[in-house]
Amino acid sequence: MLDTCLLVGLGGAVGGASRFVVSDIVGQRWGTTFPWGTLVVNVTGALLIGIVVGLARIDAGAFNSPRLHDLIITGLLGGYTTVSSFSLQTVNLVLDRRAGLATLNVVASTTLCLTAVAFGYFGTIWAARHGA
Repeated sequence: MLDTCLLVGLGGAVGGASRFVVSDIVGQRWGTTFPWGTLVVNVTGALLIGIVVGLARIDAGAFNSPRLHDLIITGLLGGYTTVSSFSLQTVNLVLDRRAGLATLNVVASTTLCLTAVAFGYFGTIWAARHGA
């Protein structure tokens, strides 16, 4: 149990720091009126989760390891993606009387994140079957 906590904690620390850096870079480039940084983080995190799960499904080796799952999916990508920030930013948009942007954030985040997971997963499976 302690070793699992350490793996998740290590992954979470790296993921959280990565989220901060990516979100900051995106915010500086595209602005912060709309939470672009959080959207980019959540979509890329969803894509990566789909890829890792796809790799685990096609390869019974390293990517199918519970320890790797704890480190990468629960720790790293769990720390990288951020539903709490997404939720708070959406509520703040509503409180700022920007219901249209709040709706856009919910629709874009849901649609793009689900699409990214599916693309990562099925793209990985397809690539493995076709030798890519």
